[in-house]
Amino acid sequence: MNTSRLHPWHGVPIGTQAPNVLTTYIEIVPTDTVKYEIDKHSGILKVDRPQLYSNVCPTLYGFVPQTYCAERVGALCDARARRSGIMCDGDPLDICVLTEKSFSHGDILLESIPIGGLLMIDRDQADDKIIAVMKGDAVYGQVRNIDELPSTLLNRLRHYFLTYKQSPDSAHHIVEISDVYDRDAAIEVVRKSYLDYHAHYSGAERKMAAELPA
Repeated sequence: MNTSRLHPWHGVPIGTQAPNVLTTYIEIVPTDTVKYEIDKHSGILKVDRPQLYSNVCPTLYGFVPQTYCAERVGALCDARARRSGIMCDGDPLDICVLTEKSFSHGDILLESIPIGGLLMIDRDQADDKIIAVMKGDAVYGQVRNIDELPSTLLNRLRHYFLTYKQSPDSAHHIVEISDVYDRDAAIEVVRKSYLDYHAHYSGAERKMAAELPA
């Protein structure tokens, strides 16, 4: 019997219904006072750093397996932010998942439905945050576009990402959020990050029409 665990980034498929429904790996839950992230080499969830300030992530937070933020995602960010020279962070695509349920820990897989995203730039690097809802969730499961969410919830997410790296003494934002985009734009980011992944980790691009049905 094979008891080896699949690597959450490389070994877990993105999902047969992608990009409309995504397999999602959760690293952080709202009660965490420590920032966890996947160790890229081993696939084990590791401590990145204790949360330095009082803000905590208001949603489940993790990444989409078999995605990678590289040239295509950077070019898309350039176009949408109307600027040039934006690099990419070389990480899998980040995702925030809304659900009414409480989770005691991360290191889990779930299915999520993308509804929009935040065009975030962190020190001149594209760092998109896809916003999704957990599939089947009683409260959020029927939401299909970001404009269906309360503005207060979006403001909470924006505030978290604008301040989570900023010390109380700093007058300048380390990150910026250039746009809040809808489901169609989020789907495009997923597609580009999937292409980037397979270009870098498979040695060749795969046909998106075959791999990711519209």
